[in-house]
Order: sequence, then structure tokens, then C-alpha cells
Amino acid sequence: MPLYKTITINPGIRVHIWKISEAEEDLGRGIKLTPHCQERYEGMKSELHRRGFLSIRHLMAEEGYIDHDLYYDDLGKPHLKDGSFISITHSYQFSAIVVSKNIPVGIDIEKQREKILKIAHKFTPIEEYGSFSEPYQLMKKLTVVWGAKESLYKINSTIGLSFLKHIDIEDFDLESGKTKGLIHLNGQYSFFEIHFNEFEGFTCAYAIQLKSRDSEEYLIQNNKEAL
Repeated sequence: MPLYKTITINPGIRVHIWKISEAEEDLGRGIKLTPHCQERYEGMKSELHRRGFLSIRHLMAEEGYIDHDLYYDDLGKPHLKDGSFISITHSYQFSAIVVSKNIPVGIDIEKQREKILKIAHKFTPIEEYGSFSEPYQLMKKLTVVWGAKESLYKINSTIGLSFLKHIDIEDFDLESGKTKGLIHLNGQYSFFEIHFNEFEGFTCAYAIQLKSRDSEEYLIQNNKEAL
């Protein structure tokens, strides 16, 4: 089974990435789905989506969970019955999860594509992320921004939350592998630590919500005010 990578952020937070190379039948062996998830699985027209769905259950097993430990809320956000936090993502031949014992987390994998250069203005002020003479570098940076915003949205999937208006990602160097994020909506502010890495033409971003004290320290260190 191709567990592609495990990243231990700290003893309570781990990321697991799967490279999907098996046949659907092989991925399905030993996996028992709840009636709700079985219905979702059978309703997927794409074989790649079904394989991704099954691979997520293998990643959950890396943390000792089975499908029956998972449930979804009315917005489709996954939760674990033991109170731990989980976030799930799937893109083409890669899937991933992040699991945290006591801190909200989110994760997203995106394929690096030039298409993002055309749609970036819909989800972020491009001028905030510097200029690149080479479009390839800008594409990679914008893919990080999109993945980071997706990760934050998965943590706080509030109705009406806008990527462009309510989620900010601090500028960063691609080589650093990390940045900060902010959600500001209805007078409430939440701050996040974001990590990202690249592999085989994909970008994986995962976010960890900062506690109130960490958020205050972040504002002081960066000389910022919540607007």
C-alpha cells in the first residue's frame, strides 16, 4: 500500500499522504463503510474519485480509525466521534488527511496548473504576493495561496465566508514552507499557522488554528491590528 509520506507536526498533529496507484478493487479490500458513506461512494461516477474516497479510509487506519469513527455535519465537514479533529483532501492521484487531538486543522492538495493565473483575481489580491518575471513561479505561489485558503475554509466553513473578502494569507517565500493566515468575518478574528510542501507537480497546504494567546503574540510581532 503506497503511503507516500507522513509528516509529524508535533506529537498531537500528523499529516498522511497517499499516492493512489492501486485498482479500485484492491483499495476496497478490508474497508467497511457506513450506510451513509456507502451511498456516497456508490453515487460517485468517477473511478478516480471512488479510489480517492477509499484511499482516505486507508489513511485513517494509519491513525487507528475506521469509517464508522467518522461522521459529516450538514455542511459536509468531516468529524471524528472521539472529539479529535480531521480534515480530508483528494486531488487526482494524491489524497491526504491531517488529524489533531485538540486543535482545529485543515488540509488541501492542489495540482499546479497555469489556469490559476487566470482566476487568481477571484480569490486573492495578486499584487500582495510580489511580482515574478517567470509565470511558473507565480503559478506555484498562487497555488499555495489557494491551498492555504481552502485549508482555512475547511476549518471554519461558515456560510458566507469569502476567499477574497474574509481570508488573508501573509506573503511568504516559496522556500520557507510556511506562512500565516487570518479569517475575519462578522467582527470575529481567527489566526492560523500554515505549512506547505510541493511534490510531483502538486502542492499540499495544511493549517493549524492558533490559540488566543498565540494570536495576540502574532499581532504584536507583526505590528498589525485586526480591522
